[in-house]
Amino acid sequence: MAERKKISFGERVRRFFLDLDARIDSGLFEAGRWARELYERFVTFMDRFHVAGWRRWVLVEPASEAATLGTVGLVLALALALPAFYETKDEDWLKKSELAVQFLDRYGNEVGARGIKHNDSIPIEDFPDHLIKATLSTEDRRFYEHFGIDIPGTLRAVVTNARAGGVVQGGSSITQQLAKNLFLSNERTIERKVKEAFLAVWLETRLTKNQILKLYLDRAYLGGGAYGVDAAAQYYFNKSARDVTLAEAAMLAGLFKAPTRYAPHINLPAARARANTVLDNLIEAGMMTEGQVFGARRNPAVAVDRRDERQPNFYLDYAFDEMKKLVDKLPKSVQERVFVVRTGLDVNLQRQAEQAVEETLRDYGRQYGARQAATAVFENDGTLRALVGGRDYSESQFNRATDAQRQPGSSFKPYVYAAAFIHGLKPTTVVPDAPICIGNWCPHNYSGGYSGSQTLTMALVRSINTVPVRLSITIGNGNPRAGRNKIVELAKKMGLRTPLPDTPSLPIGASEVTVFDHAAAFAAFPNGGMAVTPHAILEVRSATGELIWRFDRDGPKPRRVMPAQVAADINMILNQAVEAGTGRRAMLEGIKAAGKTGTTNAYRDAWFNGYTGNMVAAVWYGNDDYAPTNRMTGGSLPAMTWQKIMAYAHQGVELKTIPGVPPSAGPVGPPVAAKPGDEIPRPTLLTRKGVDVLVRIERAMEEATRSLAAPASDRTVEAPAPAPAGRGDGVVAATEGRGRPVRGN
Repeated sequence: MAERKKISFGERVRRFFLDLDARIDSGLFEAGRWARELYERFVTFMDRFHVAGWRRWVLVEPASEAATLGTVGLVLALALALPAFYETKDEDWLKKSELAVQFLDRYGNEVGARGIKHNDSIPIEDFPDHLIKATLSTEDRRFYEHFGIDIPGTLRAVVTNARAGGVVQGGSSITQQLAKNLFLSNERTIERKVKEAFLAVWLETRLTKNQILKLYLDRAYLGGGAYGVDAAAQYYFNKSARDVTLAEAAMLAGLFKAPTRYAPHINLPAARARANTVLDNLIEAGMMTEGQVFGARRNPAVAVDRRDERQPNFYLDYAFDEMKKLVDKLPKSVQERVFVVRTGLDVNLQRQAEQAVEETLRDYGRQYGARQAATAVFENDGTLRALVGGRDYSESQFNRATDAQRQPGSSFKPYVYAAAFIHGLKPTTVVPDAPICIGNWCPHNYSGGYSGSQTLTMALVRSINTVPVRLSITIGNGNPRAGRNKIVELAKKMGLRTPLPDTPSLPIGASEVTVFDHAAAFAAFPNGGMAVTPHAILEVRSATGELIWRFDRDGPKPRRVMPAQVAADINMILNQAVEAGTGRRAMLEGIKAAGKTGTTNAYRDAWFNGYTGNMVAAVWYGNDDYAPTNRMTGGSLPAMTWQKIMAYAHQGVELKTIPGVPPSAGPVGPPVAAKPGDEIPRPTLLTRKGVDVLVRIERAMEEATRSLAAPASDRTVEAPAPAPAGRGDGVVAATEGRGRPVRGN
């Protein structure tokens, strides 16, 4: 037997890899062969279903394309619906929508309510049959038949609207409208409609039809601050929804479509015409006969006259929005959804502001081509005292003070000068008023010419345009973009929340702001460089009177955004702008004021934003459609209106000085004339010391009363929480639970 040849280690490794390579090649070959066989078998199998000729192009191809597009659309719709479903992640999603707030003014007097008071006192079975039928015939005739989306009804609405050339019929079911009321906003977008549809189907799987209808009747807004048919029946007819007649039920059902347009206390003829349409719907839907509705046609509903009940609706709308945000920040131990909220509202000042806007527009609006105005008045600590969001709330609920974004024009320049002073410049720094360009953009002055070298003080007083543009370059150390970024950073720290796009024209007020933010941001100047958080809510109590939240204890604290000397320098200059510059019409007799006018291109927007040592306010005039005015400037109607409001606001007020501005000697201000029935002039207010004494007396009287009542009852009464320190005018309001407030008057 021959001796076996010994194989080296290297040879064994070489043979191993050769074997591995062969196995891989063989495996790939076999896999390819198997795949080829499988494919051939699949093709042979699918050939049985091959369709050619007209059947392919008429049946197969359209179905295939529809399936593809449907799949893509479904994926897109699901992507759009996910944010909406996020709103339903909490088990108490229904409870979250039951927020109800009773609002008090700064003195503790009731001024209005907002939100939904979930009321199970009227079951669905107890609503009148004609009220249910009027609602269903007008809003959703197939309510008990569809799955949340009424496809035939939607198609019918599309056809009707196409024939009419506009929106004359809605296609949303009651379930879709409830989904919008519970989870979504009123914005008219495709995204919102997709979310609405998905949430409607989701609601149908979670609730019965009667539960959905009950929620809709309880939560729909029907005008006049009333949510739900029972609240609306109380407001319009002074009766329960159980007792409404057919004529009244038709009028209520007509409000679902447009509660403001058809509100009987605002436009009774329109409300009756709409109610007649509802009666037609009852007949058309086969729910009633002409004979049954004849009496309602002959004797239409008569609503309670509430024209003299002037509510500060713009203010209450904003306060309610603020409360909805605040509720999410309350301690988790707070489970209630009904609150009593004391606001900073000064009812008399609110009426004076509304009156000043209305009188100015009535007297001068046609002359200047201005149809709208807005104003916000704050104490210098950020407490909102008055808010006017437009000329007439009954005609338009859009709040132009908080939601409209308009160019501030030259009233933006104080932010630029403040940034320049922080950078090291002084009011006495001399700068040239001369042509300057950034790229292809070259600003021009209002006068059309240039005035040469001058101090920054005079440049701001005279509202020169070239200087702030030049300052943006200086602040950025030669880089205008870097300078503008510093200006935007300061403006946002002071309180501007709207986006401020970086454009060369930003330093002269081309970026848009709101009246509300613009006024609150200016409060940093009289506060010595401390920015404050604007707020309408002073304190929140439960329905039983328990103090839950108080701004001076739990709210954000003032924050420094600029050195005190910079604020003093700006105050000095803006005081000269009022007394010797473009804002002379805003001067207050015996009161030092500071402020800045603003006028935009084509005179579309006119502003005056100013302050005293006590309060700050901004006034805007213009048009909703951005139409140019008739050469209206910030020094005309805005400054005049600001003067009317602030002169009244400072009656009987303990005046404070503006840092950097010498105090003024003389009377507090001119008396404000009042028309009979206006509840103006303003009552004289106590000083802080006087109010403190009054509060101590009240507490002593309450303690004495409790001591006398103790033998007759074992109940203990909690002493009222200490009232917050007076703001601005030294007024303090102390409220115990839901008892009578102490008002400094």
